[in-house]
Amino acid sequence: MTTHMNFHEVRFPESLSFGSVGGPQRRTDVVTLANGYEERNTPWAHARRSYDAGLGMRSLDDIAALIAFFEARQGKLYGFRWKDWADFGSCLPSGEVTFEDQVIGTGDGATVAFQLSKTYRSGAHSYIRPISKPVAATVKVGIEQEELLLDVDYTFDASTGLVTLAYAPEVGRQVVAGFEFDVPVRFDTDQIQTSVASFQAGEAPDVPVVEVRV
Repeated sequence: MTTHMNFHEVRFPESLSFGSVGGPQRRTDVVTLANGYEERNTPWAHARRSYDAGLGMRSLDDIAALIAFFEARQGKLYGFRWKDWADFGSCLPSGEVTFEDQVIGTGDGATVAFQLSKTYRSGAHSYIRPISKPVAATVKVGIEQEELLLDVDYTFDASTGLVTLAYAPEVGRQVVAGFEFDVPVRFDTDQIQTSVASFQAGEAPDVPVVEVRV
């Protein structure tokens, strides 16, 4: 089966992911040459995020909700949506989503389909991250300074992040968007071990979650 079929469009409970720890992971191969210089390469175009969901558990009811969610996903089998509280929007965490937050493409007079994306900038360098799991109610799209109307000027697929415009933007005109988004993930374990005594003593269960490509 493909990943697309093995994905449930359901979000892990936000209240349980709030206390989790995690973030992006890169893979870089480093080779030190005879002259002391390094060659560094990466086989990954995009980071892969991982989290520990166990740290967000605050009560036995939380544990029960976690186990129910785990069982409904059949362990590793089905992917799901995860809110990364440190990085879930097209704007800064302190800001409000607007349709002008991110440039997702430039008109060529023919293209009508554009993938939602988020650009991370530091100095002169940037990285463009495709966004495949937007939160449907938050998506806003525009062309330059003009906001477009959903179902009139554009439609979008919340399961892929693909925006389809009703007409092709003119050459050179920027297509912009704002949104909140989830990370597509799966459990990275087929077993959750919990003990009431150890949990009440402050020990969190180990529940690894890892990003999947969709």
